[in-house]
Amino acid sequence: AGRLLHAAALLTAEPPAAAPRAQRLLTAALARTYAEWDPRHVEDPYDRARQMLAQRFIREAWRVHVRRLSGRSAAGVLGVLGPQERLVLVLRLYEGLSAEQTAALIGLPEERVRVLCARAVTTMRGRGAGRERAAGRAAARPAPSACP
Repeated sequence: AGRLLHAAALLTAEPPAAAPRAQRLLTAALARTYAEWDPRHVEDPYDRARQMLAQRFIREAWRVHVRRLSGRSAAGVLGVLGPQERLVLVLRLYEGLSAEQTAALIGLPEERVRVLCARAVTTMRGRGAGRERAAGRAAARPAPSACP
């Protein structure tokens, strides 16, 4: 559950050291996975738990995103991203899923997943370049897109 807890912390944009929302999200996902688990299925329990985590995040994300837009700021590195962008970025780059797998997992068209990932990477790069300029260093050369 350690890797899934870190993924949940990235999704909720909470600092990994203190992530109560991420812990609640993961606990609910693991509980549902355990309750619905049938050992006769060939599906990997980690994949099922990741799917439950993504589904629960999707259900809760809009409500949290609306609160954040109304003045409550999200912490964490990925806090500047919207919920869909954050979910796609975590699944694609942190979990290492392909665009096809991510699209199937969250129920979006593959092209939409690619667009969301590219937008999220661009946002994060822009945020990093802004920090470098603010610190008086030259901006880093952009790397090739991480989300083909």
